[in-house]
Amino acid sequence: MSSAPSSKSIEVTAVARFVPEQSDVQADRYVFAYHITIRNTGSETAQLVSRHWIITDAEGAVQEVQGAGVVGEQPVLRPGQQFEYTSGCSIATPVGTMKGSYQMVAEDGSRFDAPIGEFTLAMPRTLH
Repeated sequence: MSSAPSSKSIEVTAVARFVPEQSDVQADRYVFAYHITIRNTGSETAQLVSRHWIITDAEGAVQEVQGAGVVGEQPVLRPGQQFEYTSGCSIATPVGTMKGSYQMVAEDGSRFDAPIGEFTLAMPRTLH
């Protein structure tokens, strides 16, 4: 018996970029912007209610960020809909990673997590 596709399915893609104008390399402050696309690939409407990020720098220092919604919103995604936003973070090294999850609530009130796969934060190589 083959398993049916999940009615609750959220796909998350992330693209990060270094923000030199907000960074201060001498002070070990590296700022990155990340653009997130959240797409409902399931057959059930779901609302993003909170987020959990794990941000790790090259020295292994970990920041955990949890909170309601994203960029002040708790978007409701019907099947096939997507929501995009851009946010940012700063770390103490020129390279790091981010990963995490969004906590979702389906129409029937059930809660589920939408995983956010690990992506890299990296300052482009600079020539002196």
